[in-house]
Amino acid sequence: MGESSTVGKVYLVGAGPGDPGLLTVRGKTLLECADVVLYDALISPEIFRLINPNAELIHVGKRRGNHSLNQEEIIQLLIDQAQEHAIVVRLKGGDPFIFGRGGEELIALTQAKVPVEVVPGVTSGIAVPAKLNIPLTHRELSSSVLLVTGHEGAGKYQPDVNWEAVAHAADTIVIYMGLHNLSQIRQALLTAGRDPNTPMALIQAGTQPEEKIIITTLGAEFEGLENTKKPTLIVIGEVINIRELCQSLI
Repeated sequence: MGESSTVGKVYLVGAGPGDPGLLTVRGKTLLECADVVLYDALISPEIFRLINPNAELIHVGKRRGNHSLNQEEIIQLLIDQAQEHAIVVRLKGGDPFIFGRGGEELIALTQAKVPVEVVPGVTSGIAVPAKLNIPLTHRELSSSVLLVTGHEGAGKYQPDVNWEAVAHAADTIVIYMGLHNLSQIRQALLTAGRDPNTPMALIQAGTQPEEKIIITTLGAEFEGLENTKKPTLIVIGEVINIRELCQSLI
């Protein structure tokens, strides 16, 4: 990609987990004055209602097995839009840098001499458990947290996730985009020696009106979320018992 003379700036904005109350003030301000918004598939309707009604909206989201544009095309589109518009918002669910390819876009835009600003968002791996009274750390139960993807893109330069290492790397494991591969992930963690009685929470559409949660254990069979297309977060660890304790005290 060659150098680009621009009239505008690209803002990599994290939309948070879906609840508009968890969007940052900076992110809200940019959505309200954006000229064009390139948005992902997981942006909630409530966040959409905050966007400048005169802004051009361009869907560039990726669903499993269904990509509207590949990453190179998205980057080129961002560069092109910055040549025509003052405020170009690249709107991503959660945080731009947590499994959101924001780092790739930052590098490419900087190489193309396009001004860029990163606006952090509240990542679902932290916000969703917290809203459900699941503290990822606790003085007596968890002194470490690992965020890991359960769905790895094609063409990666790194090897697959080392689930054997993950099994013992942290007290609390938070898995993004792992529902489709959950059977294999659970088996890998169990084979590596993670206790089958470890609590596990599966949280669908966290912080949103259609939110659903299943509490089970790593070794138990369960039903209810396997065929959903909603984003689902998986939390594994003893901290899940805090939610259960709080509910019993209500």
